Amino acid sequence: MPRQARIDAPGALHHIIVRGIEGNAIFRDAQDRDNFIERLGTLITESSTACYAWTLMNNHVHLLLKTGLTPIATVMRRLLTGHAVQFNLRHKRHGHLFQNRYKSFLCEADPYLLELVRYIHLNPLRAGVVKDLKALDEYRYCGHSVIMGKTKHKWQNTEAVLRLFGKKYGPARSAYAEFVSKGVSMGRRPDLVGGGLLRSIGGWAVLKDLRDSGIRVKGDERILGSSDFVERVLKKANEQLDRKSRIRAAGVDLSQLVERVAAFYNVAPEELKTAGKERTITTARRMLCYLAVRKLMVSCTEVARHLNISPTAVSRAAKIGRSLPDRNRIQEKLLKF
Repeated sequence: MPRQARIDAPGALHHIIVRGIEGNAIFRDAQDRDNFIERLGTLITESSTACYAWTLMNNHVHLLLKTGLTPIATVMRRLLTGHAVQFNLRHKRHGHLFQNRYKSFLCEADPYLLELVRYIHLNPLRAGVVKDLKALDEYRYCGHSVIMGKTKHKWQNTEAVLRLFGKKYGPARSAYAEFVSKGVSMGRRPDLVGGGLLRSIGGWAVLKDLRDSGIRVKGDERILGSSDFVERVLKKANEQLDRKSRIRAAGVDLSQLVERVAAFYNVAPEELKTAGKERTITTARRMLCYLAVRKLMVSCTEVARHLNISPTAVSRAAKIGRSLPDRNRIQEKLLKF
């Protein structure tokens, strides 16, 4: 059976699982783990991706990410390729490091965000890597220690998680810690490790009751969420695919987009590749970055090479471009085909 395409969209929440090939280690020592964390932090910052939870195990990784300006597939490709190259060089090995494609499940945030944060952060305890919750608080290869204030990583979005437990950090951390402790007795959670109708709906018994009542529900192996959520995601994914296909069919690429943006703002294309601070050029560059990254799905790195600026600058410009006045009207004109 052919593999299904990944589903993604700005703001989409993903539970990602990466495993070593044939169950082999993808980290052999602290330096491997530190290298991976440094690369993850850089990519998350450059792409404006939100990271709510993560943990590094010996032979696999769990991540809970929300898509920012760059598709999750692009972020993961750069992360895993970079780690594999560095790992192979360090340990003088050849060949694949990871098992097939990483697993990625698009999740409905309201019912699953906190459950996934807890599940992912309890991995080291369930596996016996740490002996108890106190040790988990200090374990630096898991996002739990960052939320507890024991480890610092500015790229991890701890504030969004703690806000769900209270307005003040102290009481919020205590409430979060209590929430995590209640998850210890739950053990492994097969309902959280993937999508599909049975997982989303809560098992065969619930599904049978719904069907006996004449209620039909929809599921998808790539999605963890309610039937309505699955419907909305699939509809949106098809709409995005259709628009992307039309843009590509019309032959609109990055070079053509530069020409169109320059003409619209009445500036020379070369001016978009300079560090000038003139307002019109700055606005044009921001709109260009936004359209290239969000509509043409060009990576920040590729746009950066084209404009002679850093990927971080592209990500920042695209984020501002998204908020420009009359953005929708302008993008319709510039991407008209």
